[in-house]
Amino acid sequence: MDGAIHRRGGPAILEACRELRRMRYPDGLPTGEAVLTTAGNLPARFVAHTVGPIWDRDQPAAKLLASCYRNCLLLADQQGMESVAFPAISTGVYGYPKDQAAAVASQAIADTLAEAGSIRSVQLVFFSQADRDTFVQHQRFP
Repeated sequence: MDGAIHRRGGPAILEACRELRRMRYPDGLPTGEAVLTTAGNLPARFVAHTVGPIWDRDQPAAKLLASCYRNCLLLADQQGMESVAFPAISTGVYGYPKDQAAAVASQAIADTLAEAGSIRSVQLVFFSQADRDTFVQHQRFP
């Protein structure tokens, strides 16, 4: 997903990421944390960047994955955003089991929306219909 966002958003996003790394995160963004950058050429105000846990390596995986969603939503709320879209974080090359990721993501989103006043819509974007079906089974937010 990261590559697609950078290709479509153009060089402004990469430059903003490089600046964040140079100024705030010389060792890279820690797992579970989130930052916002420009959206470049994308039809959005910002892009939230987060690092999801790698399955069977980063522990506690569920807590770290929940932090990804929570921290992105809290940053969006701080900026007064009304809508946010997420991919299924960590379920691709990082190998997080999709059914477990779905349960964690759904609960984290539901819990955070209860305190994030500006956000009215959260969309989940999936690679396949099967991925969507897995997440829909675990959905806990409107």
